[in-house]
Amino acid sequence: GMLVCNRGEVAIRICRAAAELGIRTVAVYSEDDTQSLHTKKADVAVLLAGAGVGASAYLNQEAMLEVAKQQGCSAVHCGYGFLSENPDFVASVEEAGLTFIGPPSTAIKLFGDKTKARELAQSVGVPLLPGTTQAVSLEEAKEFFESLDGEPMMIKALAGGGGRGMRPVFVQDELEAAFERCQSEALGAFGDGAVFVEKLMVKPRHIEVQVLADGQGGVTHLYERECSVQRQNQKVVEIAPSPSLSSSLRERLLSDAIKLVRAAHYRSAATVEFLVDKEMADDSAYAFMEVNPRLQVEHTITEEICDVDIVQTQLHIAAGATLDTLGLAEVGSPEPPRGFAIQCRVNLETMQADGTSEPAGGVLTQYEEPGGRGVRVDSFGYAGYETSPNFDSLLAKLICYSSAPDYTSAVSKTRRALREFKIAGVETNIPFMLNM
Repeated sequence: GMLVCNRGEVAIRICRAAAELGIRTVAVYSEDDTQSLHTKKADVAVLLAGAGVGASAYLNQEAMLEVAKQQGCSAVHCGYGFLSENPDFVASVEEAGLTFIGPPSTAIKLFGDKTKARELAQSVGVPLLPGTTQAVSLEEAKEFFESLDGEPMMIKALAGGGGRGMRPVFVQDELEAAFERCQSEALGAFGDGAVFVEKLMVKPRHIEVQVLADGQGGVTHLYERECSVQRQNQKVVEIAPSPSLSSSLRERLLSDAIKLVRAAHYRSAATVEFLVDKEMADDSAYAFMEVNPRLQVEHTITEEICDVDIVQTQLHIAAGATLDTLGLAEVGSPEPPRGFAIQCRVNLETMQADGTSEPAGGVLTQYEEPGGRGVRVDSFGYAGYETSPNFDSLLAKLICYSSAPDYTSAVSKTRRALREFKIAGVETNIPFMLNM
């Protein structure tokens, strides 16, 4: 069987993929998470007794390995978040003789270190924003800012991402305060206060490429996703493929992503993230940002346009399949399949007067999902569910696909489906998305 070290919608997503392949699944849950729907979607659900409450239970490596042993699991899938990018946990899974559904711990370590990832990109000729490849002191940050001749700079945590430990600097006077703020945020979020600096792309578009590698020499892409609609540095709406990339730029991004993943001797699914300059039509105006060595929240839209189950593909690869045997070796021309898929993240949140949002909580007194052709909902919501402030505010992902060649069909389908949600008892960001 397979242990699923996660909760909520992603745990359900993994359990469903496994069930269709006849794989037994074991779910885990913390003492304060007994009501989460993922506990009902696995073959067995095990309480993480004494592992703590909230996220800390799902981060408890010893407890996870103990459950895997007790339940006789041969494989472990972490989804995204929690332990999915923890090289120490993955190494201990490998040492216990279990199969980790994902990349080897060495690849996770490589891409978790921004410096090493940047060095790898540089070595294979993938463009980077001008910046430092290692941690800098305040003095070095000042020198770099001066070298940019009035162009803005970004200070970033070396150890992590997710919008934390990041601060733009537009004028010299802001630099010192921003630098100290980043260091303390990075220390708090990642246990490491080191920061690096790079030139800031002022109006970037966020394009990411989905890559699959079989660990036996086969590497391919499943096209790109546009993730430029963000709020408070978090993605809200994602689109596949990007509605506004030129063919030549698409070709370059896809081949750079493959080059990078191949150089890392990678296995399983990965996402290579790029920043593309909004202002410039020039194809060279893009830069490598990072690699996420795991499944991503927005993997769903790629599945819709390519008709590939990415989680099942991860399972097949872990069992020794090659991209060739899976019929995925050659996705073909740089032009993506027809149609568009859009994902909207439905979060539990209250809008503040200043336009920002705060996580909301309570009991879902009503919960009805939209349906119809080309509409998919990945969620763990149900009427009567009491939300927990100890977990992420993501409740559901709405995924809409339209095979029409014009992007507007997918947009109108998405708006129709958003309006069809009936959620009461807790506020969500659906009004915000309908007003965009």
